[in-house]
Amino acid sequence: MPKTAIELSYALKKEAEKKGFYPVGIAIIPGSKRIKMRTDSLERWLEGGNHADMEWMKSPARIEIQKLLEGVKSVLVVGLNYFTVPKEETPERLLIGRYAWGNDYHKVIEKRLKELGRWLQNERPNSKWKVCVDSKPMLEKAWAEEAGLGWIGKNSNLINSKQGSWMVIGSLLSTEELKADKPSKSLCGKCKKCIEGCPTKAISQPFVIDARKCISYHNIENRNEDIPKDIQKSMGRWVAGCDICQEICPWNQKELPISKDPDTQPKEWILSITGEEAIKLNDEEWKKKLHGSSLKRIKPWMWRRNANYILKNKPKNF
Repeated sequence: MPKTAIELSYALKKEAEKKGFYPVGIAIIPGSKRIKMRTDSLERWLEGGNHADMEWMKSPARIEIQKLLEGVKSVLVVGLNYFTVPKEETPERLLIGRYAWGNDYHKVIEKRLKELGRWLQNERPNSKWKVCVDSKPMLEKAWAEEAGLGWIGKNSNLINSKQGSWMVIGSLLSTEELKADKPSKSLCGKCKKCIEGCPTKAISQPFVIDARKCISYHNIENRNEDIPKDIQKSMGRWVAGCDICQEICPWNQKELPISKDPDTQPKEWILSITGEEAIKLNDEEWKKKLHGSSLKRIKPWMWRRNANYILKNKPKNF
């Protein structure tokens, strides 16, 4: 049984790696001055209306992590690589954000982190813990940066120098005092490719995403019957999510580790569905396809709405 905080921290991270997580790191509460900088940035972002109608972004817990777990002292942050390279893709298919190709990452990460939480409590019976994925009100990317997993890029994605930005994040909050890792340093430099490459200019300035102009916001979160015309014309083939600012990032251009994790492997329909097929599917057929997927957040009528706009504007290969 690990006796010291250093031994426990090392053992916990090794257990996390056994669960398929990489990178992994630990931050202590309340964190460095960088956390204060990130929370201040969040408040300015909200004040500027960049969250559109995503009111849940205003939750006080995003600024005060103690509201998530009373007595929290440390947080283990983990990354799950979802980068896969499919053998076959239908050229005229609709495009779906790579993060959602496999099983619902919320459930995948939550299940594995709960197993880690039970392991930790077995080592420290008097401790308490809580699992957080991005559905919980936590500044997960800020804490991931603090824990040394990578840095927040100008496109607001977490970037790891070895793995790029193709990873989803989870956190295990703990009342145990653990050993912190060194925070990451930004390596974006003067690069502005993500800013210049966004077709809707949603990255209004470095690190600031205006959801009102973001393709991903409109095809996933926008519950209105219509999508703004300027967004419609810029959607390309993106029916769910958008990876443009990641695909164009130099850190994602090099050879990257390919995930072999069964839960991240792409579902067959995701790599082949066309616009014509999408608009013909009824609600029940959509629900069957979306079972076990994070894409079920998008209602069937929204899929048809998005596909209709794509077909209307006829992007290349359609």
